[in-house]
Amino acid sequence: MPLVDHHVHLYPAELNRDPAGWAAARGEAKWAAMCVRSRRDGSPVQEFPGVDELLRAMDAAGVARAVLLGWYWEKAETCEWHNRAMGRWVAAHPDRLSAYATIQPGATAAEVRAELRRARDEGLGGVGELSPHSVGVSIESEGMRAALALAEEWRWAVNLHVTEPRAKPYPGMVLTPEGDFRALARAWPRVEFVLAHWAGGFDVRDLSNVRVDTAASPLVYGESAWAMRGVSVRPDQVLFGSDYPLRLRPGQPAAEGLRIFAEEARKNGLGGADRGAAA
Repeated sequence: MPLVDHHVHLYPAELNRDPAGWAAARGEAKWAAMCVRSRRDGSPVQEFPGVDELLRAMDAAGVARAVLLGWYWEKAETCEWHNRAMGRWVAAHPDRLSAYATIQPGATAAEVRAELRRARDEGLGGVGELSPHSVGVSIESEGMRAALALAEEWRWAVNLHVTEPRAKPYPGMVLTPEGDFRALARAWPRVEFVLAHWAGGFDVRDLSNVRVDTAASPLVYGESAWAMRGVSVRPDQVLFGSDYPLRLRPGQPAAEGLRIFAEEARKNGLGGADRGAAA
């Protein structure tokens, strides 16, 4: 059965040609620390495909639609640059791609509102992936409040990065306290939050406006992740997300990792009726 992949990253050719050089020129050192590196065996942590490669990978994996997510960029101008690119991809492939807009939560409320309105006009339909913790901004910043207010008004889902606190340390790792996500969910009960990476293993069963995605699951949890259903998440909260083009297993191409993970998800009951906000 086809799946919706709720957690995919895609970058413009300008970045793909020279990720390290691009990050240095843009002042996006935190992104580079996480994404432009190699594992111990010398293989890259992730790949940098174009939209055509993504569509081929989706076809091979039986993924009907992908939700493109922005990144928790340090610079507001990088968020805007990425949103413009995602808008072009969605316009070119409306039958296969949706996208969430990213914002810099340290920006002013007026700046955030202007950017999200422009993104909506360009066909984007959600907010994320955001990580105020990773860019050193409070979850209660004026930019975050502005973004959440519009998400509430427009009924947009908001995807938030959550770090597994017991994970082996990696470059760029920032802890994301459970209490912050609980505070957001309770303060904004009419906003649907998607907490990435199985919500970091936190127990979110009692939060009615929270869902989780399975992004990077093979790397962080392995197949044991599915045992979290009924223990830390309700089965109805789980959305399939791959974190493509992350290489989900060392030495394995990103597209092959997506194919295998998608099959694993289908075996565990996802697919067919699987759908999420703005997908």
